[in-house]
Amino acid sequence: MKKRIVGLDVARALAVIGMIIVNFKMVFGHEGNDWLRSITAVFDGKAAATFVVLAGIGIAFMTNSAIINNDKESLRKSQNKIAKRAFLLFVIGLSYILIWPADILHFYGIYMLLTLLVINSKPKYLLFVALFLILIYPILMIILNYDLGWDFTSYDYHGFWTFKGFLRNLFYNGFHPVIPWTAFLLIGLWFGRQNLNDTRFIKKALGVSLFIFILINFISKVSISLLSGGDEHTIKELSQIIGTSPMPPLPLYMFSGTSIAIAIICICILVSKRFENNSFIKALTKTGQLALTFYVAHVIIGMGLIDLVSNKSFGEFSISFSVGYAILFSLSCIVFAVFWLRYKKMGPLEWLLRKLSN
Repeated sequence: MKKRIVGLDVARALAVIGMIIVNFKMVFGHEGNDWLRSITAVFDGKAAATFVVLAGIGIAFMTNSAIINNDKESLRKSQNKIAKRAFLLFVIGLSYILIWPADILHFYGIYMLLTLLVINSKPKYLLFVALFLILIYPILMIILNYDLGWDFTSYDYHGFWTFKGFLRNLFYNGFHPVIPWTAFLLIGLWFGRQNLNDTRFIKKALGVSLFIFILINFISKVSISLLSGGDEHTIKELSQIIGTSPMPPLPLYMFSGTSIAIAIICICILVSKRFENNSFIKALTKTGQLALTFYVAHVIIGMGLIDLVSNKSFGEFSISFSVGYAILFSLSCIVFAVFWLRYKKMGPLEWLLRKLSN
């Protein structure tokens, strides 16, 4: 049995913490301290992308042995397990979408189901399909109205529970639409097919991904600066087209999100290998193993607690409060994970998901 790659759990922990920061900032408020806004903007869309890429790696690990050994029966069992988990995540995500419209889990379930269609494909083909999903999206934006259904001042989506509205949100203009976000999972699946115990490969992947990330962001910023002529309105419009923000998820964002996700994962693998016995690395490892539990908990408990005890409405808090509370909640998650895994083998939701999908 292969030794668990600790760095993947550490990366999963950092991805969840990043998502907590982004989501608390979006829900509670993001006005105030400019430097804090600039720093936390780095997490926008990147933490979630890393989370999905890691899911792809997880699927690769579930199926690598069966594919290498051409064990069709074992692969079929893994596919059934993945399909059941995908359905359960879809249901879990939809179950609380009324209180958390930006849920990723129901999208996540569809990514997983679509990935099953190419689960046995060659690694290069996975990259080809991922690239196709990324590049077809701008064409869809020419054909379809991206703003349809949205009230971007309140981030309400009108007609979500209608048949057309639901499908449009799910596949095209939701927070994490299936097209092109499934590409993140496919790239994770491709990455998980590689030898992640090979330090030389990891270092090479880190160098290439960081170069791509820096290049894309440089091209984006320079292009916006040159084409806008300094006009604020033009800068805002250009940022939606050639910027690296996640909405809409155009190619520059997708390439930027993919490259930084791979870079973060590579750094976590290298650092964790070097400091495997470090107490903080061990704590993050345990936190990553409870990622699903903490994702749901940050909505139900994290947001619910503030709604219960505060007189302020969501959106009225300062960014200092939002980020401070996100850090405090994340630290609480780390402490909980350390103590929970002293007595249990996995997190509450992780156990439930495994129980229902086996």
